[in-house]
This record gives sequence, C-alpha cells and structure tokens, in this order.
Amino acid sequence: MTAPARVLRAIVMAVVMAASADRVTAQVSRSEALALVFPDAQISDERIFLTDAQRQSASRRAGETIESSLVTRYTAIRGGALLGRAYVDTHTVRTKRESVLVSLDASGAVKRVDVVAFLEPPEYRAPTAFTDQFTGRRLDDQLRLQRAIRPLAGATLTAGALTDAVRRVLAIDAVLGAGTAPSAGAAAR
Repeated sequence: MTAPARVLRAIVMAVVMAASADRVTAQVSRSEALALVFPDAQISDERIFLTDAQRQSASRRAGETIESSLVTRYTAIRGGALLGRAYVDTHTVRTKRESVLVSLDASGAVKRVDVVAFLEPPEYRAPTAFTDQFTGRRLDDQLRLQRAIRPLAGATLTAGALTDAVRRVLAIDAVLGAGTAPSAGAAAR
C-alpha cells in the first residue's frame, strides 16, 4: 500500500471511529445519573401508585398509554430547596427493554435524559446528541418526532420509544403535582 493510500485509510478509520463513539454513549447507573444532574443534593426516592384516574389523566396528557400504576420518583433537595425530580421509565424498544432516567428541574422542564439500561443491540442505542434535544422541553404538541425532536437515522424505534418515555414522564409529573415533596415514607440517599 502506498503512503497516500495509508494516509487516506487512516483518515477514513478516524472518521468511522469518531462517528461510532457518539453512537455508543456510556451507560450510567441511576445513582451516577442522579449525582451528575443534581450534584451535592440529598436524593430521596419513593414508589408511588397512581390511581386509575391519575393514570388515565397522565395517559391523555402524554398521548401515550401508561400501562403501570407504579411510578419511581426521585426528589433532589439541597439546602432545603427543591432542585428537581427524576423518574424511571422502562419500556420495550423493538423486542427488548430500555430504562431511562428522565430528570426534571424544579419547574418541571427536562434537565437531562440518561439511558440506564439498554438491552437491544448497541448500534440502536441513541447518542447523546439525540437525548440532548429533550433538555429544556416541556410537554406540548411539539415534543414529538419530526417536530421539535429530530429523528434518529437507523434507530427509528429507539427515537420513538425515548420520545414517548419523556412524554409519559412529563405527564406523570404534571398529574402528581410538580412541587410535591416526597412522602414521609420516602428513603433518603
């Protein structure tokens, strides 16, 4: 192989590796994700059972069926001030499960979306650039693929599942009441 051909091959390999690095983002645990989004905060978690009326209301708001009445909510407090909340949404992407932690600021806007479990093949996992599109978003008609959220080439099902998960979380948070403090039975971390 000639020197120019080797240089060209090296450039092509570097571009392919850089593109792949953005596609396969590091998976973090729930506790790591919470620490990243709410540094130095006291995190409490609680399991909430939605009433049938709450679940139906959240489903209408989200435009998505909320199957389970069980909700896991994390509340972040620092210096007595509410920093925000986070919820876990577990769903099927294609045939396997994905769990995301959707963190909201104190006003209920999306602060960050972290994939905490992804059992589909790694090439279908959403890159950080995709999940970053949700930052600052609230539940409205624009929070959909092909509207405020750009689709994900080659992973359409992942993009749809993540967008639906964020919509469900925002709807559940609205139904539960944005400023509610954790219940007395919530565990502090």
